[in-house]
Amino acid sequence: MTTAHAKGNAPSSFSSATGRGTDAETRVLHQILESLEDSQAEDIVSIDIAGKSALGDHMVIASGRSSRHVSAICDELLRQIKEAGYGNARVEGLATGDWVLIDTGDVIVHVFRPEIREFYNLEKMWMTPELGDETLH
Repeated sequence: MTTAHAKGNAPSSFSSATGRGTDAETRVLHQILESLEDSQAEDIVSIDIAGKSALGDHMVIASGRSSRHVSAICDELLRQIKEAGYGNARVEGLATGDWVLIDTGDVIVHVFRPEIREFYNLEKMWMTPELGDETLH
């Protein structure tokens, strides 16, 4: 599994490095990234969209190997978000498992089957020159 973070920051310094994130935003982002990694999501990308969109401050994009894997990743993520006290996130697409969108307010999570992700290519749309090159680790 490869995890990519826009701006070249590790997840632990993501919001604090930009100076825009609150502690709660940073904690929910960390919870999401850890849950995705624990669920064996693939090609995890985290993009700072603060100031670029009113949708949220961060966008996380990941893939599951199949519709069943996508649904399982999202079910576990939703459970962990709720148990951590972040409330109920808004969810779209969980029934089909092709593309699931989870909106926590501050962080928007997209989990795709690989071919759906490739078709929509959200990373290209949201990765802008001022964000710099994507750094893999």
